[in-house]
Amino acid sequence: MLNGRTELHVFNTCSVTGDPYCQEVILLNVRLFQGVTGADFIFMDDNARSQQTPAFQKLLESKAITRMDWPTYSPGLNLIEYVWVT
Repeated sequence: MLNGRTELHVFNTCSVTGDPYCQEVILLNVRLFQGVTGADFIFMDDNARSQQTPAFQKLLESKAITRMDWPTYSPGLNLIEYVWVT
């Protein structure tokens, strides 16, 4: 990690499925930040397909990772603006 940012993760395949995403990104990066912030950690995602798989949901539950709730439909909701607010 450099200046509070993780390195860009590049997958060697054309598409990303839930299992490689869980193993290569979530377990390495999210657990690192969860360890630092403790019980207040909330995972904010962008609802990518790899984050909607049963494997991903099961991983979050098994590792006690709290996920931010997003409204089903919210016009004008820019996910990135929440990053700059915190």
